[in-house]
Amino acid sequence: MIATVTPNPSLDRTVAVHTLHRGEVHRARARLDPGGKGVNVARVLAAAGHPTTALLPSGGPEGAHLGALLRREQVPVAEVPVRGATRSNLTVVEADGTTTKLNEPGAALDPAEARELSERAARLAEGADWLATCGSLPADAPEGLHADLVEAGRRAGARTAVDTSGPALERAVQVRPDLVKPNHDELAALVGHPLPTLGSVLEVVHRLRERGVGAALVSLGADGALLVEEAGAWHAHGPAPAVLSTVGAGDALLAGFLGAGGSGPQALRSAVAHGTAAVGLPGSRMPAPHDLHPETVHVTTVDTALTLTGAAP
Repeated sequence: MIATVTPNPSLDRTVAVHTLHRGEVHRARARLDPGGKGVNVARVLAAAGHPTTALLPSGGPEGAHLGALLRREQVPVAEVPVRGATRSNLTVVEADGTTTKLNEPGAALDPAEARELSERAARLAEGADWLATCGSLPADAPEGLHADLVEAGRRAGARTAVDTSGPALERAVQVRPDLVKPNHDELAALVGHPLPTLGSVLEVVHRLRERGVGAALVSLGADGALLVEEAGAWHAHGPAPAVLSTVGAGDALLAGFLGAGGSGPQALRSAVAHGTAAVGLPGSRMPAPHDLHPETVHVTTVDTALTLTGAAP
């Protein structure tokens, strides 16, 4: 079983327009999906038939609606009641794939609510192969919340994965999770300088592993993904898809990796197939098995001289 924790879940409304013009009236198509990184990971896993549970704080009518949407997708949900309302996010997607996101900060978690989230995570981790803690933190949450969740999962015997950014990622690295999944920009922000080549990304990941991180899965947008672990390092990339929405592509990538065992080149192939499929779907829709084409993904050794484009998939 793969348990996910999303400290800052959301209702994600996606609006599709041909071209966004400030100050003008637009005719648009809209959809509403469950949101939040760990939520999305659980959605992908559930669609593929993998046992999973999505743990999240839930507050107000928005939280109730989010839970209902997840149950409609047959995603098992564990909810921690909180006083604040679950946030709503708005994404505007243009015909050429340009994505503009307007994300609310999320309701604050008080110390008792944060403690309950960690305790529930520990109980879930007792029966789990992986505990994946993912996403941004709500307003006023301690920067070490993901780190606390990693330690709770480890004590319960689960392998731990982290997908977050900024100070929360730095704090999580300090407690040595089994896997981190930053994207290219998040990794560059962590070290404070650009990473223009695949070799520069590889060098940073080696430094993370020297600090005790077990493995790193780095999403590189249109350049695919890099996996570095004890057994070796591999780069994978697939064909360039027609981009409908980049929202949740990294979450789908992590789900594909964990669902395929969480290590090795075949799990990396699955990861990139999932991420590639996600960007070809509207809104925050997550890929199902029939959307995947792993046979189109190429896995190779690492070309350290490869210049990274920095482009979205």
